[in-house]
Amino acid sequence: MEKKIILVTGGTGLIGKAIENIVNEDKKDNEEWIFVGSKEADLCDKKSTEQLFEKYKPTHVIHLAAMVGGLFHNMAHNLDFLRNNLHINDNVLQTAHENNVIKVVSCLSTCIFPDKTTYPIDETMIHNGPPHPSNYGYSYAKRLLDVANHAYLEQNNRLYTSIIPCNVFGPHDNFNPHSSHVIPGLMRKLYDLIKDGNTEDKIFTVLGSGKPLRQFIYSLDLAKLILWVLREYNSVEPIILSVDEKDEVSISKVAETLAKAFDFKGKIVYDTTAADGQYKKTASNSKLRNYLPAMQFTPFENAIKETVNWYRSNYNIARN
Repeated sequence: MEKKIILVTGGTGLIGKAIENIVNEDKKDNEEWIFVGSKEADLCDKKSTEQLFEKYKPTHVIHLAAMVGGLFHNMAHNLDFLRNNLHINDNVLQTAHENNVIKVVSCLSTCIFPDKTTYPIDETMIHNGPPHPSNYGYSYAKRLLDVANHAYLEQNNRLYTSIIPCNVFGPHDNFNPHSSHVIPGLMRKLYDLIKDGNTEDKIFTVLGSGKPLRQFIYSLDLAKLILWVLREYNSVEPIILSVDEKDEVSISKVAETLAKAFDFKGKIVYDTTAADGQYKKTASNSKLRNYLPAMQFTPFENAIKETVNWYRSNYNIARN
């Protein structure tokens, strides 16, 4: 069996750590895994990217590295998100090609889909119109990964493909209040609110109305699916990796589930003066279900509880 050397860019982040966790439980003799973070290479720089590939000589790449952030961070830095992600993605794919990498699996996001669309969204709709104006820089850079994958196949016969996860959360997330996504951001806020006393007079303020709907996937579930894509999925066409449509939850349900996991004694209040972003981004996972009809996702409440427990135990080393 031919040896695979699998390089994971962004390997020290939320999804990278989850993959590492799953790989350690499900080791294959012919696979060597290398997880690298931003300290190891500046993927915005072509030379630095080349040195990384020269050092590890990967045969396969899972490309997770990106400049990422939550709604408000995106709104203020669209140019940075566009330019940095264009550089990162071009450097990784071109260097992979130059080093004869057999397969690259890149990570997109459901926020790249058109703002004006019908629901549920599916893999055929990515390029059907402009993305939501709040994060167009990130969205267009990510969409171009799909364009590049098709071009690498057409011109160089490379199998470079992409996955589209819904909102991911879990251990090792980014809990920095200025750049985090909704679940880790609220988790950090609630932790800070009650660390000096969980009393009934405490008020947990959630930005927005709490009404927007989102699908959330537990990072360990996503990691299992990414391993399946790497090992079994051999199409250039992107594939949505998401929980089922029936598992969509409101932001208020997220806040309530977090409050329950923390055993919060106070009151939840919604600041309706803050922006909600897109009301919904419901994604269809029917393509995934055709391949893996029996896939079981971790129930949302269980996954939140596990993440809260991890965060409480690892607060001092978490990305705060």
